[in-house]
Amino acid sequence: MWLLPLLLIIPNAALDVTEGYSLGSRAANVLLPGGFYLLVAAWGGRIGRKILFFAPLMVLCAFQIVLLFLYGEAIIAIDMFLNVATTNVHEASELLANLGPAIAAVITLYLPLIGAGVWAEVRRARIPAEALVYGRRTALGLIFLGVAAGAVAFGSSEGYRPGRELFPINVLHNIIKAVERSSATAAYPSVSAGYRFNAVDTDTVSNSPGKVIVVVIGETSRADHWQLAGYKRPTTPRLSRRHDVRFYPKTLSESNTTHKSVPLMLSHLSASTFNDSVFYSGSIVDAFKEAGYMTAWLSNQAHNHSLIDFYSQRADFADYLCDEHPEDSPTRFDIELASRLRDFIANQASGRNLFVILHTYGSHFNYHERYPATEAVFRPDNSAVASKENKGNLVNAYDNSILATDKTLDSIIETLEACGRPAAMAYAADHGEDIFDDGRERFLHASPNPTYYQLHVPMLVWMSEGLADRFPEKARSLKANESKNVSSSESMFHTVADLAGLSLPALDRSFSLCSPSYREPLRLYLNDHNEGVALSRSGLRAEDLSMLKKNNISEK
Repeated sequence: MWLLPLLLIIPNAALDVTEGYSLGSRAANVLLPGGFYLLVAAWGGRIGRKILFFAPLMVLCAFQIVLLFLYGEAIIAIDMFLNVATTNVHEASELLANLGPAIAAVITLYLPLIGAGVWAEVRRARIPAEALVYGRRTALGLIFLGVAAGAVAFGSSEGYRPGRELFPINVLHNIIKAVERSSATAAYPSVSAGYRFNAVDTDTVSNSPGKVIVVVIGETSRADHWQLAGYKRPTTPRLSRRHDVRFYPKTLSESNTTHKSVPLMLSHLSASTFNDSVFYSGSIVDAFKEAGYMTAWLSNQAHNHSLIDFYSQRADFADYLCDEHPEDSPTRFDIELASRLRDFIANQASGRNLFVILHTYGSHFNYHERYPATEAVFRPDNSAVASKENKGNLVNAYDNSILATDKTLDSIIETLEACGRPAAMAYAADHGEDIFDDGRERFLHASPNPTYYQLHVPMLVWMSEGLADRFPEKARSLKANESKNVSSSESMFHTVADLAGLSLPALDRSFSLCSPSYREPLRLYLNDHNEGVALSRSGLRAEDLSMLKKNNISEK
């Protein structure tokens, strides 16, 4: 009877340490749930059935403890549930293989308790009546103190939001919101079917080869590991030799999770307008189709039933590499996308305008699987063990994956140069990655609270000579804006549409990097509740703000 509530409030006690709650909120976070659990346990003598009643909650507790082990803070976010729903089995197995200690800990905590509950129920074991009375009185006392603490928290300057601060109420709330967003995502094809950008192509030159506009979506790439951004290692040697590539070293993403960051880039929405609008708005694919372009989506990602999948279904042609050999690893090397692009261009009429999105696998963990072993420049590169002690190997493998991205992008540019058409390519990563960078010992991405390393991403634009000659002012603006602060989430859609010469009411040239009217963005982050908040309210810590300052990146 006493052990059950003690084990169930372990996540509450841990969150009181990791989160910046007020004193009253911290007290309520332990006293209210602890009192409720004890009251249920003491309400009747058959303790076995009480333990089994709480078994689903133990699963949530275990999930929360594993999350704290992985990220060191925060409750289970809405986005965490959505990430679980949209992550393929291969990705999940790569991550779970490195969470052995945390999983072992929660099994040790809760499995014996569940076993004891089964044993007690089979034996019809009962708690003595005197103990039940004492348990109920203690429970009611804890609840009273918890209510008083909550009242104090409500009256504090920080306020009190049980739906966000009281475990497990906050997690149950997030589960409901995750289900609602999943339902809205599933309804996207029908709800958004009538959406129109009213896009037209204003760049019409008779008897001219059709334009080829390419957007490359990077994956898990952080700018501070790019040679182009000043990194000490030669991770982008091919792109660095090109004088026609415009790189934007002060680029931040407005999200650290793929299922948000990619729709942000491929829609006209930003963190301030994302909310529920994303579930009925069109994507950049729709805009180019309206403007008469032949559209294609070539992907080295797996299907995951997210908005990204639905965007790809709107393209005239979609090619997922993983569909061809599903029995193999779900991904192949990104360099194959360049040859697929070459084939697609070759099969289209020369006068047809083409718009192509290439979705890479980039630098997603496990890093050493993103490039051929024969192309590993930085060694040793065993990245299978995710630990602080193995950081050297992890960084070597990660840098090798950036080298693979450099080769892929250079090959795409070579393909566009060889086709002889006016062409452009824009690239940005969806988010970055933590690799045990500081004392927090954070790893991976999509954590409930972001870090500098998850938000600082590479972004670049390339224009062919033919397109630059046609749009000299755009070419000059791309170069002039290289030193400015950029939001990839805001600028990708508007830059690409502007580069192609599209006209549409949603186009805002103050977001376009190829426009002389470009303005630096107000820094925002799209939080777990789909609210666009200032970086100071995003969960960034002093270490992150220091890195922004060090790299001369605006935080406001």
